Amino acid sequence: MASIGQIVDQTASSDVLHRAQQRAMLVPDCMVEAKRIANTVIAGWHGRRKRGMGENFWQFRPYAEGESLSRIDWRRSARDDHTYVRDREWEAAHTIWLWADMSPSMMYKSTFGSVSKESRALVIMLALAEILARSGERIGCPGIMEPVSARNAAERLATAIMHAPQATGLPDTGMIRGQSDIVLIGDFLDDADKVMDRITPLGRRGLRGHVIEVADPAEETFPYTGRTEFTDPETGEKLVSGRAENIREDYQRAYLARRDALGEGLRRLGWSFVFHRTDRLASEALVAVHGYLSGMPAPRRVETGRMEERS
Repeated sequence: MASIGQIVDQTASSDVLHRAQQRAMLVPDCMVEAKRIANTVIAGWHGRRKRGMGENFWQFRPYAEGESLSRIDWRRSARDDHTYVRDREWEAAHTIWLWADMSPSMMYKSTFGSVSKESRALVIMLALAEILARSGERIGCPGIMEPVSARNAAERLATAIMHAPQATGLPDTGMIRGQSDIVLIGDFLDDADKVMDRITPLGRRGLRGHVIEVADPAEETFPYTGRTEFTDPETGEKLVSGRAENIREDYQRAYLARRDALGEGLRRLGWSFVFHRTDRLASEALVAVHGYLSGMPAPRRVETGRMEERS
């Protein structure tokens, strides 16, 4: 007769296998969608262009106070009443690490969301890999794939994800060396202080970071009424509310406070923060993070979804 411990181990192994099979079935469809979105977004773009050390002219832009006067293009400035500087294009290949949370909470999808959080996170990551690979960048995924510079980097990343072991929490980044960018995509529902405790050391090591928080609309708006049972997908813990609408205001206040605290912590670290809801277009988050990777200054927070107003 099997012991209780053996039964638990067998059940856990079965759950892990089932989870791996679910992910393996999901990734190919996400790759197709990612390519479609990448082709749409990249139309008219010419790589991940940004200013820096290089020989090729990129653009004229208005002079900003504090910049060196030697950068001013006086001939262009003489054409009108504005002062312009000449930017050159950064030419060195860069390493960008992409990571998407595959923990159980990411599987959530309400009737208000078009896809699960996991599906949307994978599409954004693979579409970004597709665009960056076409620009000649080196693409890697912490703990899953070493950086590669290849046109098929997105397909290689998708294959690596299909065969990756189950993991929870933020990735191990010990393998990342030198100046790189890292894009983290997940729901980040832990306390903001706990998330920042993991992220802050990365910033101190010189990594330029970009965080995309993916949320289902129901997680933000809390549309529940009456007797409702809530289950934590990570622990299985249950909470029953007799009248869910009575806790909506407190829930939304706590939810927004956590998100604002995370965004503020990332801003202080010099990282960008994009909030994205699954009822919005994936291309919105893709365009936002691509802009930051191209050197656009990060504002306090970018949202590609918003809290719905209630009367």
